[in-house]
Amino acid sequence: MKKFILTVMLSVSALGFSQKKLPSLSLKNLEGTTVSTTQDYNEKDKIYVFCFWATWCAPCIQELDAISEVYEDWKSQVNVEVIAVSIDDARTNKRVKPLVNGKGWDYSVLLDINQDFKRSLGISNPPYTAVVKNGEIVFAQNGHTPGSESQLLEQLKALK
Repeated sequence: MKKFILTVMLSVSALGFSQKKLPSLSLKNLEGTTVSTTQDYNEKDKIYVFCFWATWCAPCIQELDAISEVYEDWKSQVNVEVIAVSIDDARTNKRVKPLVNGKGWDYSVLLDINQDFKRSLGISNPPYTAVVKNGEIVFAQNGHTPGSESQLLEQLKALK
């Protein structure tokens, strides 16, 4: 029953965001380099998974840990890149780099300190995942359920 409810929720969220353009914004990465959401993540037919998270959000960290465990497998099956977008503000932003380094996540990490990216997508709470292909948001998911990374992989495979 839980799988059925999760599948229905994923399908409904996918319908709500089908064919929405990825907003064009500039954000800093952990090294302080400015990155463009549309210019730097625009390889044709590559799938980009933007995971919005915060250091204070336990489900966010659980989701990124779970994806980290299967990320190499994902990359062997799908042309995919995960981008972890921290929505930590100026008060908690200094915790991001130590947490990422401690976890050993192999993701690009962007800092959305002013939460412009979050607001442009109408995200109310993390964790939030937006799947982008060819500049279009083709799937979105709010929240995290243990094991949902398997369903997400199935969604990614369907986009190949």
